Amino acid sequence: MDLFDSATSLAGAIRRREISPVEVVDAYLARIDEANPLINAIVWRNDDEVRAAAREAERALLAGGPLAPFHGVPIPIKDLSDVAGQPNTHSSLAIDATPRSTTSLSVRKLQDAGFLLMGRTNSPELGPLTVAENQRHGKTRNPWNPDYTPGGSSGGAAAAVAAGMAPVAHASDGGGSIRVPSSACGLVGLKPSRGRVPQEVLAWEHSTVEGAITRTVADAAAVLDVMSEADPLAWYSAPAPERPFAVEAGRDPRKTRIGVLLQAPTGLPVDPECIEAARRLAGALEAAGHEVFDVSPLLFSREAIDAFQVIVSASVWATPFDDVSKVDPYIAHRIQQAEGFHAGLYAQAAALLQIESRRIVAQWGRDFDVLLTPTMATTTPPVGVVLDEANLDPAGPRLTELRMISFTSFCNMAGLPAISLPVHAASTGLPVGAQLVGAPFGEGRLVALAAQAEAHFRWQEQLAPALSGARP
Repeated sequence: MDLFDSATSLAGAIRRREISPVEVVDAYLARIDEANPLINAIVWRNDDEVRAAAREAERALLAGGPLAPFHGVPIPIKDLSDVAGQPNTHSSLAIDATPRSTTSLSVRKLQDAGFLLMGRTNSPELGPLTVAENQRHGKTRNPWNPDYTPGGSSGGAAAAVAAGMAPVAHASDGGGSIRVPSSACGLVGLKPSRGRVPQEVLAWEHSTVEGAITRTVADAAAVLDVMSEADPLAWYSAPAPERPFAVEAGRDPRKTRIGVLLQAPTGLPVDPECIEAARRLAGALEAAGHEVFDVSPLLFSREAIDAFQVIVSASVWATPFDDVSKVDPYIAHRIQQAEGFHAGLYAQAAALLQIESRRIVAQWGRDFDVLLTPTMATTTPPVGVVLDEANLDPAGPRLTELRMISFTSFCNMAGLPAISLPVHAASTGLPVGAQLVGAPFGEGRLVALAAQAEAHFRWQEQLAPALSGARP
């Protein structure tokens, strides 16, 4: 087997009995042994449990019964989601490692799809930071160059896939946490629409979503298919797609009006390499027959952006800490910020986001069908820069972090689907992504456009060089 195969390819090989689930799991565990000491993507391991699950999957395969779509394929879980019998410290010293008694709904969807849970990946403490660095587990490094971060918050997930430690990885996104690390690590990062993937709690005022980081568009689509079955107990669910997302990945997208935005909504400068990534994607899609033109869309006001930060801080405050005195300074600042706002101000902030979102979302389908932007306003920073910036001056501007989410966070605030595609490389050799943002519940069109771009750029054939650059 090839450790850099797609999850759908591995699942097909398992169904055809060309390779067994046990062989697949053993190969990835051996790769973790080899690569993880340098990269530090996997921060908790359950080798015995996943090997036992692989043996059970092999028995089911040989029995000849019906198999789930990803039967026998391993996947690591981000260290912010619960799995029964596993710790979930939220990558924080302030939360103990007592095994959880329940499994998060999105993880159960992955299990129902046949995935075998294989370890846990690093994240920042509690999630609100654009790198996977913390006091509990240490710093995760980028497989393309270990002097640089893989981004965050799903940095451990992205680094694991880029290093060949997993075919795909579970991830989540509250302001860019799937797309930022996908850009940094040369991967595909699909953020679903609000309400598409069921969750018990839609945190950050319904801005967080669950998903996956993948190497191919086909995997992104197929994983979304299995994660997005409607939840009858949810407050609301996204409407059912016209056809499976996996089918969309193989369809020719109809001619699309693509608006291009190169100026950061935050007003911060955008690195030339990030602009070049967006221009390269725009050029490829225009050559494919789409209408591509510059736009200056209406996005969130400064007041709404500040309101969103208060909402994030309130969610941090609500975390069930075991010893809150152990949090990092930037987390302590968020807790203090939340305590300075009463319930009426929170309601006011939430209402402002809803009111402004209506005007913003109305532009999709009216002024353009899809928005194209750089994924980040900055190229990937070195390890340690973002965390140090946050802790040394928690109340300060924290410009590196803000530039990393300048093009991504408005998608979460408005509930829009978006996908980051690795279409360029910086002078450092690190990947640089460009982002497509769709209309509400428009993941199908994004997947079709992304598959068209993938056929042009063929990023799935490019491997991170930090671990020898060769396919093991």
